[in-house]
Amino acid sequence: MTETWQPTACMICSMNCGIEVQTEGERIVRVRPDKAHPVTKGYVCEKAQRMEAYQQGRDRLSSPMRRRADGTYEAVDWDTAISEVAVRLAAVRDAHGGESILYYGGGGQGNHLPGVYAQATLAALGVRYRSNALAQEKTGEAWVQARMFGCGMHHDFEHAEVALLIGKNPWQSNGFPRARVVLREIAADPARSMIVIDPRRSETAAMADYHLAIRPGTDAWCLGALAAVLVQEGIANTAWMDAHVSNAEPVLEVLKRVPVSQFAQVCQVDEDLLRAAARRMAAASSMASMEDLGMQMGVHSTLGSYLHRLIIGLTGSFGRKGTSYAFVPFRPLGGGGSANAGSAARPSGERNWKRSPVTGFPVIMGLIPCNAISEEILTDHPHRFRAMFIESANPVHSLADTARMREALRALEFSVVIDVAMTETASEADYVLPACSQFEKAEASFFNFEPAENAFQLRHPLFAPREGTLEEGAIHTRLCEALGVLSAEMVEPLKAAGGNLDGFAMAFAQMAAAQPAIMAVAPVLLYRALANALPEGMTNAAALWGVAQIFVRNFPEQAAAAGFAGPLAGNRLFEAILNSPSGTVFSRIEHGGWDLVRQPGQRINLHVPEMLELLMALDPAGPPVDPDYPLILSAGERRTETSNTSIRDATWLRKGTLNSTLRIHPGDAAQFGLGEGDAVDVVTRRGRARAAVEIHEGCRPGHVSLPNGLGLDVRQADGSVRRQGAALNELTDYRWRDPVVGTPWHKYVPARLEKVA
Repeated sequence: MTETWQPTACMICSMNCGIEVQTEGERIVRVRPDKAHPVTKGYVCEKAQRMEAYQQGRDRLSSPMRRRADGTYEAVDWDTAISEVAVRLAAVRDAHGGESILYYGGGGQGNHLPGVYAQATLAALGVRYRSNALAQEKTGEAWVQARMFGCGMHHDFEHAEVALLIGKNPWQSNGFPRARVVLREIAADPARSMIVIDPRRSETAAMADYHLAIRPGTDAWCLGALAAVLVQEGIANTAWMDAHVSNAEPVLEVLKRVPVSQFAQVCQVDEDLLRAAARRMAAASSMASMEDLGMQMGVHSTLGSYLHRLIIGLTGSFGRKGTSYAFVPFRPLGGGGSANAGSAARPSGERNWKRSPVTGFPVIMGLIPCNAISEEILTDHPHRFRAMFIESANPVHSLADTARMREALRALEFSVVIDVAMTETASEADYVLPACSQFEKAEASFFNFEPAENAFQLRHPLFAPREGTLEEGAIHTRLCEALGVLSAEMVEPLKAAGGNLDGFAMAFAQMAAAQPAIMAVAPVLLYRALANALPEGMTNAAALWGVAQIFVRNFPEQAAAAGFAGPLAGNRLFEAILNSPSGTVFSRIEHGGWDLVRQPGQRINLHVPEMLELLMALDPAGPPVDPDYPLILSAGERRTETSNTSIRDATWLRKGTLNSTLRIHPGDAAQFGLGEGDAVDVVTRRGRARAAVEIHEGCRPGHVSLPNGLGLDVRQADGSVRRQGAALNELTDYRWRDPVVGTPWHKYVPARLEKVA
């Protein structure tokens, strides 16, 4: 066993907490928190103990796989695979244009460097459309933030007097640093309060001073009522608003007309409790608030995101210690796109690049909605997608309506997957290219959201690459060479600059000035040109040199405040990243990031007309009800015993079972004649899945839930394939989605139960 502790990171949630590990051969044998990590500072939850289950996944690949005509796969060598994939993708591009190829993914959890290298391959193919998991979750939030703030936002719970959590259970999902420690501190302090909006009595809701246990799917009604109380009772922070918001009057006029009592009845929350929560927000010296998938994958999720930000504006909860704040990203997660979700789509014969080509949904953060993908393929529309390039993602399993996604993938002219394992999506693709694991290469996360001091961690490899696999930098570089956009003649002048980064910077600047077209393939050019200048095993980090240069150019003051200034600041930042395996502070900001607000006068714009129209049009009966499916299923609950689907070997489950358990209120269980452990089929209009009953006091009557992270089809040691738990998207429908941005209703799935004899 290697006695030395090696710094790395957990890759199960977006916090990517710093950890240290000890290894033995190709195994991770011990895990502990990394006290030197500049963000998590020695905090970690129990999920980090599962890293070895990811590294030793049973269905990891060790050779490129090519689909035969009969649907089986054969192993091929890398030269054949790269050549054939390049030829097939180029054929689709040449016949129908690069816009007919959809790129899905760009990096799994904490595995974000593939998205940087993919930029070069997409440029070579002329790809215009992409999507990934963010388009199932965050595009509604991003759309309203662009209209209201013009910048990204995060939340300072550590110093907040009041914490508002909407469809969020940080005890299990984290979402901000040291989540469990901070939650305990808030709960133990009588001067601080926690407000939780969640149908379930989750671990976090159980700690709350105000638990608004709403009827499932009524987040918008609840948030609308809270905002209306602030205005109607005259307790909004008007002095702060006068200094920091714009276009408030039309919003205030609408909120004065919101029927608070009626909205409270729709939510099935006592009106006095709702008003008390609003008054506590208004009285607080500081409030941090956060929404998550419980709302973002529900009914009227974009409207909910808008109302959440209205509450931030009405209470003055931005740009101060203990509130929400703007942050400086090391690299933006999105690729831009339309903020005009309310406008009508153009006629089908006229291309509008700000909307998806067939369904006309808005492109937000550079992404089309996940729920629209099958419609964008299964059609005779001339602008339909004809090929997919999928990377570190599993849309057949993770997107709504698995059966339809399988059909769509097989209807394509060509599909290729880059991944570490033979996933459910890989098992439908024409080609599968095996990547190294996250612990066998240099890797990183671009989930950098901290306020005053923001940090980035480049993880060093713990192991050599598994035989037959390549890191994504190498895969994209070889594809670009096969596509004819990268040549030795382009690389050699930069290689000649040697290992001196300052000399390299000058050589690269001269080449870019003389040949601007090289910027389209810069990531793979860097991969080849910097190979000899980087430490052993760190070649996959080459593209970060370019990211560092762009960052110091775009945020010179923030970089300088962190110690990276001058004409070669990008080099100094890149060197610091390489030499700091626990992480590097790359930016410092003051004053809550007001200078990052990209609205006129750096004021928060409260008036988004489309959202006010939706607010006043909310159905007084509440969200839709299907009498044949009287229960509401949350398809994907984060629990202690589950993980994300990067970990495909579920033998580590605490309860020792590979079955999913359906959580149900004791009263509902009695009504349906169900006992603890009974087998039950969960049935929706799209399918059914079997689970074991778990009677749970925290469930709301009429509301049931199944866990995330299961339902995987994993190859066993004897070659057979076994499904581990319920596959949630066998139950969901691609048509159940937000009307504004298309995010799915995974947390609002009408269902019924059938007891298994």
